[in-house]
Amino acid sequence: MKIFDLMEKYGHEQVIFCYDSTSGLKAIIGIHDTTLGPALGGTRIWDYDTEEEALIDVLRLSRGMTYKNAVAGLNLGGGKTVIMGNPEKIKSEELFRAFGRYIEGLGGRYITGEDMNATTKDMGLINQETDHVVGLEGKSGNPSPVTAFGVFKGIQAAAEEAFGTTDLTGKTVAVQGVGAVGYHVCKHLHEAGAKLIVTDIKKANIDRAVQDFGAVGVAPEEIYGVECDIFSPCAMGAVINDFTIKQLKCKVIAGSANNQLAEDKHGDMLEEKGIVYAPDFVINGAGVMNVYEEMKGYNVERAMSRAATVYDNVRKVFEIAKRDGIPAYKAADRMAEERIEKIWRITKILNNR
Repeated sequence: MKIFDLMEKYGHEQVIFCYDSTSGLKAIIGIHDTTLGPALGGTRIWDYDTEEEALIDVLRLSRGMTYKNAVAGLNLGGGKTVIMGNPEKIKSEELFRAFGRYIEGLGGRYITGEDMNATTKDMGLINQETDHVVGLEGKSGNPSPVTAFGVFKGIQAAAEEAFGTTDLTGKTVAVQGVGAVGYHVCKHLHEAGAKLIVTDIKKANIDRAVQDFGAVGVAPEEIYGVECDIFSPCAMGAVINDFTIKQLKCKVIAGSANNQLAEDKHGDMLEEKGIVYAPDFVINGAGVMNVYEEMKGYNVERAMSRAATVYDNVRKVFEIAKRDGIPAYKAADRMAEERIEKIWRITKILNNR
């Protein structure tokens, strides 16, 4: 594993390996790009099979945060942390406080928050050692409801592109993953008159969606082949791949999961199949919008208003795709890169003073 080659491949500024023998902390912080501001990205806890798998994940996720923050219009760069280990076994006060000290040592270059298997309580423990943390209880708190609202607005934008209307009445939406974000996405879809097919690795989550929204529950491996108008991935990444694309019977893919395309070629394949794809880091950007409002002094109405702009951002992606004759996933990258380039040119003015 050649770390510097991987950093060059993904375009990273810095990778920090954090280890503490007392708490058992094994964490990797990836800082991708700080052109727009300090790197912001959550802390993910996952029981990775190998260290290389953890490193690749943090590199992909932190790069995605650069692009997510850029298209969301935020003055923030991209970063991410992965903590290696079983989240049901390794969590402790000393682990999170040790991690907080590593963040403090970066002097504000990186700001963390919640991600998979991390909670507001965990963020509070990190906050005992550093102020460079968001998503705290009593402030913006759990970003899932705001993220889900933004995803719903993005689904409407994608539906308009595919069906000529934002009205979801009678549309069938297959939602993969009905946990924190996915459940709230289902709530908005249900209220909008959509029919739901859901799955999750936890049966209790499926049962809740069936009970609360009249959804139809299916096994995890069945979700790709169901007859639906919209497929909404709200769980793990890389779910759009050689195996699943063959099964898809939808007209739209729009969901909250990060890194939905296993490879870039799969974005091309969706384009060839005529499936409208709302790029993940655009449609799920309301979560970072929410914590950005916390950094400014949190106001829930202002946060929800900003989250609603996900609709406009997704529409802009489709406009760039048509303008340049490229698939949506490439258009999303271009949208982010164009903003980063413009702001980089502005910073040269200050640097030349």
